[in-house]
Amino acid sequence: MDAVKHVRIPLDIAAYAESHHILELTQELVRGLVIEQPDDPLEWLIRELKKPERLPRVLVLGPPAVGKRSVASRLAAELQAVHLSTDSLEDVQTRPYLENNQVIPAELLCSLVQQRLAETDCFNRGWIMDGIIQSRLQALALQRAGILPEHVVHLFAPEDVLQERNQGRMMDPNTGDMYHITFIWPDDRAAADRLVRGPVLSEETFAARLQRYRCEITGLSSAYKHSMKVFNSDQPHEDVYEQVLAFVKTRDCQRTPRVLLLGPPGAGKSLQAQRLSHKYNLVNIGCSELLRAVVEDRSELGAQIEPYLDGESPVPDQLVLQVLEKRLNKEDCSRGWILHGFPEEISQAWALKKTFHHPNRVFFLDLCEEESVDRVCLRATDPVTGISHHPISCPVPSAEVQRRLQTNPANSKEAVLRRFQHFSSQVAGLSAVYPDAIHIDAEQDPQSVFEVLEKKLTTN
Repeated sequence: MDAVKHVRIPLDIAAYAESHHILELTQELVRGLVIEQPDDPLEWLIRELKKPERLPRVLVLGPPAVGKRSVASRLAAELQAVHLSTDSLEDVQTRPYLENNQVIPAELLCSLVQQRLAETDCFNRGWIMDGIIQSRLQALALQRAGILPEHVVHLFAPEDVLQERNQGRMMDPNTGDMYHITFIWPDDRAAADRLVRGPVLSEETFAARLQRYRCEITGLSSAYKHSMKVFNSDQPHEDVYEQVLAFVKTRDCQRTPRVLLLGPPGAGKSLQAQRLSHKYNLVNIGCSELLRAVVEDRSELGAQIEPYLDGESPVPDQLVLQVLEKRLNKEDCSRGWILHGFPEEISQAWALKKTFHHPNRVFFLDLCEEESVDRVCLRATDPVTGISHHPISCPVPSAEVQRRLQTNPANSKEAVLRRFQHFSSQVAGLSAVYPDAIHIDAEQDPQSVFEVLEKKLTTN
């Protein structure tokens, strides 16, 4: 039997597919074909490809009086999408269930939602749905029909807050928008003057709906676990809305992470690269360590680099790029990588960008001069363990370790200041090369920095 030959996709093809979202497009189209099974697949594909890009598909869940409608209506206005609620589906078939505070049967609800989403406005603008799906059975029926929200927002608040909000509802009779005496009040004076008492649920109805929510939310959370995020609604409405909007504007990151960390001395590039590499199984590539490893291999390329390292002189960019390209071409880098220590200058960034190994996530770890000097000058290394210690961030564990610590002459105050000032002079140019780079305050504790990196890494 012939041996299986592994074929790697050429880097230029992979880069094109990623930059044009080919993977996401293919997934969406194949999923749609499997679910809808159209009689004419080609016609269906053409129709799907004509859709405007990235239409919102948002579902808002939560207990009664938590603020679902207020958040959903604002999202619909912001994203120019269609706002759908139970009122949108009310007809002869659903009215008895709504009037008696009962859940609409799953198949009936699915049929009505399908009809509504097939209309032109939802097709062209997308949709924000709230209050419609109340049970796991309804959710599963919609999923089987191919109605899959991209973002599911789950709002929650303590019961006493919910009861207070139920009692203080106000409504704009002109627009139907809901407000509250304490929690939400319109900025427009004219709108505020015309507010009337809003619909208040009776204690019996409120208790019944809250109990239904408690019974169903576990099943709903399970049905939407891959697209749901929970938000505490017991805070100012504006804060809740901004958090929800930020979530809705993100999407899962389908690309292979190629991360570049930039920053002055002491910003924590090596530490954060190590943490990201460990958690996401990415290849950690520190340029200095890579160059030393090449020299130790006694290769021809290493022999060219060794004199520069021994003389503590900068290695020419051309040699560095050769080493990097050789490393990044290895098969393990196909799962993603994190690069730090290069580029440090504008010319180096442009040279890296000309290769097929350009990063798709660039982070600047911002640090002030004083903090940079403090972090690096007080750093000392244990020659036995190789661990770098610092009096504040990583104190030595014992007097024995303290006695054997060694400092690097390159970490003198004068040397650190030179490196900091050189990097600072390059920041504007590097930002021009990477206009989509994300700046993170590296003066925070390392865990806070890591959490921001992680969030930005896993969303678009």
